[in-house]
Amino acid sequence: MTLTAMQLYLRLCLQVAACFVGLVLATASVRADIITPSEYVMIMDYDTGKVLYEKNADVPMKPASMAKMMTVYLAFKQIKEGSLRLDDKFIVSEKAYRKGGSRTFVEVGKQVSVSDLLRGVIVQSGNDAAIVIAEGLAGTEDAFAEEMTSQAKKLGMENSVFGNSTGWPDEVTMTTAHDLAILARSIIRDFPDLYKIYSETSFTYNNIKQNNRNPLLYSLDYADGLKTGHTNASGYGLTASAVRDGMRIILVVNGLSSMKERRLESTRLMDLSFRLFQKYELLNSDEVVVNAPVWLGEEESVPLTVEETVTAVLDKKSHSKLTRRTELQDTINAPVVKGQQLGEVILTIDGIDERFPLVATKDIPELPFHRRIGAFFKQLIFGVDAPAPVEGN
Repeated sequence: MTLTAMQLYLRLCLQVAACFVGLVLATASVRADIITPSEYVMIMDYDTGKVLYEKNADVPMKPASMAKMMTVYLAFKQIKEGSLRLDDKFIVSEKAYRKGGSRTFVEVGKQVSVSDLLRGVIVQSGNDAAIVIAEGLAGTEDAFAEEMTSQAKKLGMENSVFGNSTGWPDEVTMTTAHDLAILARSIIRDFPDLYKIYSETSFTYNNIKQNNRNPLLYSLDYADGLKTGHTNASGYGLTASAVRDGMRIILVVNGLSSMKERRLESTRLMDLSFRLFQKYELLNSDEVVVNAPVWLGEEESVPLTVEETVTAVLDKKSHSKLTRRTELQDTINAPVVKGQQLGEVILTIDGIDERFPLVATKDIPELPFHRRIGAFFKQLIFGVDAPAPVEGN
């Protein structure tokens, strides 16, 4: 590209005001073509929270025992904050003892450790254990349900309301597949050590051994949580998580017709997700994206890169169609300071543009005055080279 004398003169007079802009990692949402009998589905990338696939994911539904994840979240929260310990004990009330459905078989009037109660809820899905936790933390189950709803809003679960600690059918309790995925992600992120309880396959209390109801713990060796649910109103559901090849996926299904269908469909969808999607490194902060020309600098160009490595979970089709282009400032005048933003790299993923700042990887001092005149006329006569991009996807 050859510039006119007037353009060169104007560029010589201009000074670029460097504006440092921090890189915000972002990736385009992906929608895969998946057919499933599940009435509600959410498949989410754990690292970014991006939706990989959804079906009726924001339609209100009954969570059944998947609501117990919020009961556990609030207990985990107090343990992390130090106001509750695993060896603390709560007294079993008459209400908790007489609750029907799945049970841990705690006995009225007995003191039960928080550790046993948590395993009773997580592994055995005990309604009685969930009520003991609720009453122990908030005094009454109703008061605890209000705390559950409040915490849901804080986590961004905008469409969730809880009327009890168990997910027992009522007129109040409601959530969405999307909200349950948010809750699962929050549990894994906020309580990595306590989360390990979700991978335990059995728990024995009061000489009664019960196995974890999560079918993925038995069908996929890379699954590590979270919670099943079933009522006549909700059908059979599961909120699950699994890690493979450094990528964690969260899956929520609900509205399935039987335990068998839940087991088969959740296994299929989780396995399919890891085969369809892959974590790709799109931009590396250690690699040069483009060499940009510098006007009247001690070097004629400066290497530009992104501040942070950019990764995204994409399906193979989306990745194969990904395009990259750069946009630089019209004039890059010396001096250039390392870290100075001089342009952007634009990734187009599934028709959506994602922009990332390009910054200088080194300082480029301005030419001394006695050398600037010669350089000016050299660039006036021979022009300024266009920026040299670096090949890559």
